[in-house]
Amino acid sequence: MNKTLGSLSRTALRGAAVTGLTTALAVAGGLATAATAAATPPGLSCDTGKHAVDDYTGYALCRNNGSTTQTFWVHLVCGWSPDVDGEHVTLAPGQSGQSTAHCAGLGTGIGEISVRP
Repeated sequence: MNKTLGSLSRTALRGAAVTGLTTALAVAGGLATAATAAATPPGLSCDTGKHAVDDYTGYALCRNNGSTTQTFWVHLVCGWSPDVDGEHVTLAPGQSGQSTAHCAGLGTGIGEISVRP
């Protein structure tokens, strides 16, 4: 069976495309896992958001619905500026509290808000 140079090139190109697609899917799968890991810690119920008049300030307002003391803080992804963490808040069972943080004004504002344990 004779293969021409064009046939071999197409075969190599297909192989490279399959490898690239496989790599892209693996990376996308890893990102989905990372996004899942950013969920609210167990035992806490939280609302997050941006300040009403300041798009660079974010908050996490949480209630401890568990039976043990928990500590949490807000984490802001700040675009071009470094990411920031808010103050650590410790809540006894049944207590509520808020953590706030502020992105630097040179960036693009808040891209993501998450609660960290």
